[in-house]
Amino acid sequence: MLQQRLRSMWGRVFLLLFGASLLALHGCATSPDVWVDYNPSANFSQYKTFSFANPLDTDSDGYQSILSQRLISATQRELEARGMRRVHGSAQLQVNFKLLWTERAQVTTYAAPMLGLGYGYGYRSGWRSGLYGSWPLYPTQSYVTPYWESTLRIDIVDLAQRQRVWVGLISDFSSDPSAEASPYGLEAAVAAAFAKYPLALRVPMK
Repeated sequence: MLQQRLRSMWGRVFLLLFGASLLALHGCATSPDVWVDYNPSANFSQYKTFSFANPLDTDSDGYQSILSQRLISATQRELEARGMRRVHGSAQLQVNFKLLWTERAQVTTYAAPMLGLGYGYGYRSGWRSGLYGSWPLYPTQSYVTPYWESTLRIDIVDLAQRQRVWVGLISDFSSDPSAEASPYGLEAAVAAAFAKYPLALRVPMK
């Protein structure tokens, strides 16, 4: 009976520690991973106008999603800061977005301390039941935590040449595929990608 109670107690302690660690990991924000590539033969200084694909790949059901609106706002801000102008007619460059979700799993292994029970010599003559073992046992337990990893792709196409001249990939800037990305996280992710754009800033970012 005592052994079962101790095991139950350690089990509750372990679950509490495990839950607290998950909350700590969830609360730690990490910067997105950014990868870019571009056509080295393209003269980016010659591009003066840009537009957005209609519909965008991030749109759905025939309407412009909130995610698309935020991406447009963040990207337009970056391109205009580099001396370009958005037009709704004929443009030199066209921008499109695509959001990909990949389900992954994180395996976490913890040591679960347990105490053994048996018989030991008491202070009085004779034997009595009690705790024994000079060292506690630490069996390991592994838990698999599923999570979603997001990748945003920004494509910029030269419409006259009909070829992609720049692409930016931003991974893991949101943690829930069912929710819209937060404005702050999204803007920071887009800014991180355009920090590697071949054309330098012409207007200071506010």
